[in-house]
Amino acid sequence: MSKLGLALVSVALGLVVTTCSFAQTDTTNDVSLGELARTLRQRKTPVVQTVIDNDNMSKIMDQVEAHRQAGSLMFSFDNAGKTFHVSSPDVTCSLSFNSNTTSLLSTPFISQELPESELGKLDGPASIEGDTLQLSVYNGTAWNVKEITVGLTILRRSERQTAQYGSARLITAAETTPAAAQPEKHSDVTILYHLKGAAAPFKTTVFKETLGATLGSDQDWHWAIVQAKGVPPAPKDPPPTTPAVTP
Repeated sequence: MSKLGLALVSVALGLVVTTCSFAQTDTTNDVSLGELARTLRQRKTPVVQTVIDNDNMSKIMDQVEAHRQAGSLMFSFDNAGKTFHVSSPDVTCSLSFNSNTTSLLSTPFISQELPESELGKLDGPASIEGDTLQLSVYNGTAWNVKEITVGLTILRRSERQTAQYGSARLITAAETTPAAAQPEKHSDVTILYHLKGAAAPFKTTVFKETLGATLGSDQDWHWAIVQAKGVPPAPKDPPPTTPAVTP
């Protein structure tokens, strides 16, 4: 082989060896993604958690109070005491009022008991249909009646000492003998029912209540209104006083 050929072969072998060495060097310098992530986590500065103790308690309380005041509402009156202001970092509101303004509610929330003088002005017929007690009550007062308490008295059947058979009536000897004393009477059954409704003044309103039992057609009963609740009439404004004119 000529010297030129040997030189070319030597150059080729040198290039191959150099390329392999570069490849090996690059491979050894590569870092995996997992190793890189672990390295970054180790270099990250940990967040310091604030521990509240006796030493920094007052400082923490001041920070909380300052934060609350920055976002809380502030209330104030004007000098005349008739305008009410509400303000916050995001909104401002102003309300004005006077003591002569009537209530915004059409009727008060709490009902009152009707006096005895007004209770007698509630009256009307009543009937029992099936197991339902129905009252047509005329409100002769100026009150708005919201509830009535009705006492339903069911009379006990007296024990008869006579027997009846068909159209003939048998009279016992004890009945013909005059009694020395008045016969004893047993107590009757009285049940209280609270009926709710809306009875306007000087109007008739129907109240209904379920009895829970059906009375017989021959059963005698009575009823009475023992209590009522409602809203009293609005007080009338006093007439304006005319100032006296001094001659």
